[in-house]
Amino acid sequence: MRNDERFEIQRAFDLLPHVVGASWTAVWFRMKGIKKPTREEFREKTIEYLRLVEPVFESYPKEEEFLEIIKYIEFRKNEVYEKIKSGEDKEIETRYDRYVDYG
Repeated sequence: MRNDERFEIQRAFDLLPHVVGASWTAVWFRMKGIKKPTREEFREKTIEYLRLVEPVFESYPKEEEFLEIIKYIEFRKNEVYEKIKSGEDKEIETRYDRYVDYG
């Protein structure tokens, strides 16, 4: 698969973790009155909210011409979840820091 065929999916996975996951997570903790969640709690809640959009990840038909992009989406999804869990997603870590500093 060429890079230009993956470009839009790459951009979506670059943005979704912090735009959807961390944003909804920050609001959740704020509404619950939890000012200092642990990093692990913040990461897990971020993944929980990201999982809510998984039906979009699975929306392409299981037809021959989509098989490569379906495999790529699964690969990127797993990669993103692992980076968040391990603390390697710098944007999620920045969002956590911002939340606990300014909650």
